[in-house]
Amino acid sequence: MYRQLTEGERYILSAYKRDKYSLRSIAKRLNRSPSTLSREVRRNATVDDRKPNPLYIPSKAQEQASGRRRRSRRVKHHAPEVYAEVEALLAEAQWSPEQIASQLPERLGVRLSHMTIYRHVRRDQRAGGMLFRHLRQGGRRRRKRAPGPEKRGKLANKPMIDRRPEAIELRQEVGHWEGDTVMGAAGERNCLLTLVERTTGWAEVVRLPHRTVLAVNRATIGLIQRSGLPFKTITWDNGTEFHGYRQIEEATGVRCFFAYPHHPWERGSNENFNGLIRQYFRKGKRLAGKRQSDCDQVAAKLNSRPRKRYGFQTPIQRMCQLSGVLHLGC
Repeated sequence: MYRQLTEGERYILSAYKRDKYSLRSIAKRLNRSPSTLSREVRRNATVDDRKPNPLYIPSKAQEQASGRRRRSRRVKHHAPEVYAEVEALLAEAQWSPEQIASQLPERLGVRLSHMTIYRHVRRDQRAGGMLFRHLRQGGRRRRKRAPGPEKRGKLANKPMIDRRPEAIELRQEVGHWEGDTVMGAAGERNCLLTLVERTTGWAEVVRLPHRTVLAVNRATIGLIQRSGLPFKTITWDNGTEFHGYRQIEEATGVRCFFAYPHHPWERGSNENFNGLIRQYFRKGKRLAGKRQSDCDQVAAKLNSRPRKRYGFQTPIQRMCQLSGVLHLGC
């Protein structure tokens, strides 16, 4: 198998050449092919007009070889239709580069790393393209948030997450959900209710006319009763809109729990999903023009995305395998 000469080997080659050793004898000492050294001297020699023959200077040779390697990486090694498929999955399916890279061998029979896809997106951005807009964060820098005192309403004796059965932490049983609301523009009444199943990643998005106990209870009870999906527990955020949890428990038999304030990792699946839907419902943008059909379309698209943590299975596939629900189109 061919290997590039190392920087150390180039200095050894230069030293032996100064001592008038032949390339064949140097190759034997370096355990290299004579043609490898001949090609190295020919390609990376330094031309000096004041000298009759090109000079082999190891530091210059290393610079030339490194520069040639860098330039070779700028060449696209895949056919245009491969990059066309990548761009289509980014723009239309809103898949991440890792998700795209995992599926290309099955779709097109080619292998492309996710970093190559990121470089393709950045080159497109420098050329004035808009592919970067379809990335999860859209190229924005992350903002640090400093925790402050809890300002939201408090409810006495609500069941906290540490009272939840320990088996739920293992993510081996289907039916345990996490829930939260997602806001649009500041001061707007409309919002979204998101529910994510912990074991499969299956998600539901419901449009609410207002962020109140009445709206949350009506949407949650209706979803549990008509969806046919397994519901055993729901772990809520600490917003006051979830303080009517007892009505949900009485109407459906589903047990409710609450995460601690400023502990988003206790509802990690839900927090991650809320970040994903920001591709479709941008922060600060109004939700008044959105309908439940828009929410259903987004949920269906995200439920059919391959997920890295599930070995690039989709939530639909996971739900079908683990719950036996037959009406999901699997």
